[in-house]
Amino acid sequence: MNRVDRSMIQVMPDGTEKHINPFTGTEVWYIPGRRNRPIFTSQVDNAVEIQHHHPEDYCNFCPARYFNTPPEKSRILRVGDQFIMQENVPPESIFGQPAEFRRIGNLFEIVTINYWKKNFSYRLSQRNREWKEAYLSSEIGKNHVLSMINMKLKYSGLDEEDIKSIMPSEKYEMADAFFGGGHELIIPRRHYIDGAQHDNQLASSGELSPEEHFWYFKFTIEATKDIYENNRYVRYVAIYQNWLKEAGASFDHLHKQLVALDEWGVSLEREMDLAYKNPNIYNEAAANHASYNNFVLCENDYAMAFVDLGHRHPTIAIYSKSSHCWPAEHTDDELRGVSDVVHAIHAASGPGISCNEEWYYMPRDSIVSIPWHVLIKWRINIAAGFEGGTKIYVNPMSLNELRDQVVPRLFDLRTHGKIAWLQIAEECPVKPNSLQYYKNGIK
Repeated sequence: MNRVDRSMIQVMPDGTEKHINPFTGTEVWYIPGRRNRPIFTSQVDNAVEIQHHHPEDYCNFCPARYFNTPPEKSRILRVGDQFIMQENVPPESIFGQPAEFRRIGNLFEIVTINYWKKNFSYRLSQRNREWKEAYLSSEIGKNHVLSMINMKLKYSGLDEEDIKSIMPSEKYEMADAFFGGGHELIIPRRHYIDGAQHDNQLASSGELSPEEHFWYFKFTIEATKDIYENNRYVRYVAIYQNWLKEAGASFDHLHKQLVALDEWGVSLEREMDLAYKNPNIYNEAAANHASYNNFVLCENDYAMAFVDLGHRHPTIAIYSKSSHCWPAEHTDDELRGVSDVVHAIHAASGPGISCNEEWYYMPRDSIVSIPWHVLIKWRINIAAGFEGGTKIYVNPMSLNELRDQVVPRLFDLRTHGKIAWLQIAEECPVKPNSLQYYKNGIK
């Protein structure tokens, strides 16, 4: 690939814009006149005034309903200006103090614990087995676990009699998923922003403070490390966030998901193959290409964000500049740098935009280096028959339109101190080959 590959973008005389993602091969067209949607709106017409409840109890992820979710594997508490992590929270302490962030097993796993047990003879690690035994030794803990299992069985289609017929010992075996499963959730405390008056004032990623967002990221990475340490068969942990129902969220309460896998997945395998053939491809086809085409949105010493090519939905990419390829190997300064850029993009997008946040990073059993990068995809369009039949996807925004909607918001947010200080648009140094991932392993 040449350092400036213009073939990835073609603009037709009528303004139609065609672009191809260099990593996936996805072809996207922007056709002038297609419906657009502003990224920032004030109160919508159908917003409903909310009644304030303390603690919040608007959904099962809220602080008043901790026992409507599986046992906490860990939590982050705020004590003054300090954030403190607690592991294996005893059931008697769950309501002692509201947690800023909670880590729990997903009640409805995508890749279930039975997948690991039956395909790999997986068993709980000694540490997780001891935690389960301690939790069930408490009457409160035992009742909590049984209520969760009964709820799961009910939603699985069993009636009350069928559920009662299952022995408690069998239900306790099912509860292994809560203590050592590989599908987890990271849940922040707030459902609505502080002082919210209407039900559209949800606490999205962009409504967190930069410091809260840093701990949201750090806590997610700590959970990922723990999954790897407790299941030797895991080759990759998929990390993503669905915001609002149009993006696949079950609750309008912010949360990240982590899913342990025994393979990399086709998309990542393709990226790894391209990186093997051209170790500098992420600079050439992503960061450098964005710089040369004026798609860079913001940047700091540790990360950069730019409008990305060839996605079904308007997409912004955030790349770590670090030579470290695993999120867990990033220093706190590097992690904060990536977090600040991701946070700024969410804040600029606004809480009313449905979006997916997807993490990509070097698998731990790979010898090919790729940079940690995060894609934020705005779910503002729905694929139709034309896309399915041709595999040409129609994007409702041009690359320049996406840039021109986000940049003014970034300036406004920075002026009002809502995001960490970043260089924006033309302020960015956009140095060639700024991603240092290819130095991974070089001493």
